[in-house]
Amino acid sequence: MLGVFSGSIISPPEELVAAGSRTPSPKITSAALVNRFVETNASTVSIQAGDQVQLAYTHHKQSPLLPRSFAVKDEIFCLFEGALDNLGSLKQQYGLAKSANEVILVIEAYKALRDRAPYPPSHVVGHLSGNFAFIVFDKSTSTVFVASDQYGKVPLYWGITADGYVAFANDAELLKGACGKSLASFPQGCFFSTAVGGLRSYENPKNKITAVPATDEDFWGATFKVEGPPVVAASQ
Repeated sequence: MLGVFSGSIISPPEELVAAGSRTPSPKITSAALVNRFVETNASTVSIQAGDQVQLAYTHHKQSPLLPRSFAVKDEIFCLFEGALDNLGSLKQQYGLAKSANEVILVIEAYKALRDRAPYPPSHVVGHLSGNFAFIVFDKSTSTVFVASDQYGKVPLYWGITADGYVAFANDAELLKGACGKSLASFPQGCFFSTAVGGLRSYENPKNKITAVPATDEDFWGATFKVEGPPVVAASQ
């Protein structure tokens, strides 16, 4: 899956900008990145979710245990990969139909977060049990919400393209070819929200997240780490 957002939607993280500046490497534009994704993956679905947002996904080569799905409801777009162990109980909690799947559940969870402010994001994401990564774009508010499970079982990466767009994808090689060293693995157990102003740990929401510069030999430009002792957020 792939989500690409202009600088007017997401301010490029300073750590990734700095990583690319320390070790200049070839990059391509956001449009070229989307085209490369479409051309190299069979049966790709590409969605223009606004003037400055592009989403794309494919079921090609997906794991049967960690399928990819897409949905849009009330101008909320969501790409989801993985499976939730507690989907049944969460459907009851959010009053969803028995037929609702993970991507619909995430949209409803996001709506609860948005409409019940100051409902803490760490509380919402912390309720999700399983292996997952997702990308949410709320067109009505131009908000981006991205999260990865606490074990990082579903890979997720982010980087900055040649024209300053922030890209999220589950394919490291795809982003390496587009973002050069302005690239990092999205930290497990964390979420990124433009509404709250950046990257947070949903397990330890009060702990600071820092970016450790990589060496020239590393695949990444930086590695994000949660500082301090664990203070796990309540998930009950």
